Amino acid sequence: MSIRFTAKARRGMVALTIAAGLAVGVAGCGGGGDDKKPEASASASKSSGSGASTQEGADEPIAELKGEDGLVLQIDSVQRDSGGFLTVSGEMKNDGDKAARVSVRTAGDETEIIRHGSSLGGATLVDSKSKKRYYVLRDTDGRPLTTTGMPRIEAGASIPVFMQFPAPPTSTTDVTFQLPTFASAPIQISG
Repeated sequence: MSIRFTAKARRGMVALTIAAGLAVGVAGCGGGGDDKKPEASASASKSSGSGASTQEGADEPIAELKGEDGLVLQIDSVQRDSGGFLTVSGEMKNDGDKAARVSVRTAGDETEIIRHGSSLGGATLVDSKSKKRYYVLRDTDGRPLTTTGMPRIEAGASIPVFMQFPAPPTSTTDVTFQLPTFASAPIQISG
């Protein structure tokens, strides 16, 4: 029960942060990253719609990334906030016919993130035009600002997930989302 509470509490915190950011106004800017080239991965399906209407609660996801064991990451929202952050949120679905766990490899390979347990800390955003890669943010204790401690997902079930990144410059609207063990996908930034 505490695992689900933590995920819900973090998602609520993200929603509150976004709401506060919208009240103040959007002024996101941030960055950093290195110039490593993105790793090759399988193709992903992307919804044909784009723009704000897709991200304002329509049924079509922004992107669906297929992973191992029937898991699918559905990205429903990519939002900037006034604090210079970018929040990617959606659902981790199990389209398989038996229960599955999200691979520990999704946490990435950075020691500081791995020591805090399972997470989506290995996620990155790649801005091909600026040749920059953005990594998941961390708190002052080194914990990734993502969904953590994900439970086993029963067949046909899903859980809410989120990841926070430094926001690319406001001129950047298209990036490629990558998560270890999942296909990569182009996504569009809203706001």
